[in-house]
Amino acid sequence: MSRENPNRKHSTYDGASASAPANEQPRRRKRETPLVMVHTGKGKGKSTAAFGMLLRAWNQGWPIGVFQFVKSGKWRVGEHAAAEKLGGIDWFKMGDGWSWTSRNLTESQDLAVEGWEEVKRCLAEQRYRFYLLDEFTYPLKWGWIDVDDVVETLDKREGWQYVMITGRDAPDRLIEHADLVTEMVKHKHPLDQGWRGQKGIEW
Repeated sequence: MSRENPNRKHSTYDGASASAPANEQPRRRKRETPLVMVHTGKGKGKSTAAFGMLLRAWNQGWPIGVFQFVKSGKWRVGEHAAAEKLGGIDWFKMGDGWSWTSRNLTESQDLAVEGWEEVKRCLAEQRYRFYLLDEFTYPLKWGWIDVDDVVETLDKREGWQYVMITGRDAPDRLIEHADLVTEMVKHKHPLDQGWRGQKGIEW
């Protein structure tokens, strides 16, 4: 799904095109450093905030890859539909639904592991400048993917690659390694009062 929008902005960093491959780095400045970022916590809005950051990356003309580690291909989310209309965003659904609804947890684990292997291949190729690993903390929490392997891979990534990870219960090792960590805290939510998720708000 890599359609190019003719109205899309292509900015520059000190003469380096923002739409260039992730391995073509601009001159380093203090405000331009590739980050590992984590949105975690029990509050709502972790993925929503990450998708907002994705829009900023898109506006800069960066190559973008979204990897959803829980939602299946059957789960149609509004952000995916918007990304298709924007163009220039590759979207991969690496899961088959939540663990408590899965009919085959072994298959779910295999899908998550293969998803992480694909992310590693993309990082090695420096395919994207902005990666969104949505709900990636869950396969880490469940022990399906080795946290040490994740931290080592992110630490050794080359080029100019930003990585955003979302999900509850982010492992301590990942939090310690990340450059930016935000914890969402819930004070109240309509779901607590028995309201169902609403279109335009939840999806």
